[in-house]
Amino acid sequence: MQVLHYPHPTLLRVAKPLTRVDGELRRMVGRMFELMYEHDGIGLAGPQVDLPYRIFVVNETGDPKQQEHEQVFINPVLSKPKGTDEKEEGCLSLPKLYAPVRRPAGIHAAAYNLKGELVTYDAEGLLARVIQHENDHLDGVMFIDRISQTALIDVKDQLEEFRDDFERRRQLGEIPDDAKIFAHLAELEKLRT
Repeated sequence: MQVLHYPHPTLLRVAKPLTRVDGELRRMVGRMFELMYEHDGIGLAGPQVDLPYRIFVVNETGDPKQQEHEQVFINPVLSKPKGTDEKEEGCLSLPKLYAPVRRPAGIHAAAYNLKGELVTYDAEGLLARVIQHENDHLDGVMFIDRISQTALIDVKDQLEEFRDDFERRRQLGEIPDDAKIFAHLAELEKLRT
């Protein structure tokens, strides 16, 4: 398992709801937390690690020693946005690229945890932003899709570098063609959706 970089096709695809949580998925979630910490992140979504599921992990402290802040969101539903806040965001799938994103300052989230329990959150500030950012990944939306035209112009060269690197790696055979990627995702979907 590794963190995929833009413009990998899995990142741009809508994830499927999970209907089954098994031991393998629990191990995958553990690995997602490890990768999140290895890359100094505070959230990581299934599509970012080539999993076609509506799942993401969060620890807004970014500190692996503070496991009490670790949260798993399965099939999340966001509602009741309140206020507006604009802050700079980054993404593990777009390393070293940052831009201001306007989002609701508060959000209500309902999701299942790994035990199959429905958990609700009334989040504000950083946690609300992380939840919204990761939930966007489940819909094939990246934070660069939410930035202003001016900000997009500012990061245009960096985005082109990501596209060039992706094509170079694909030509070297490090990244399979789209047909193989989608076939792999379809197999994973059969297991748990």
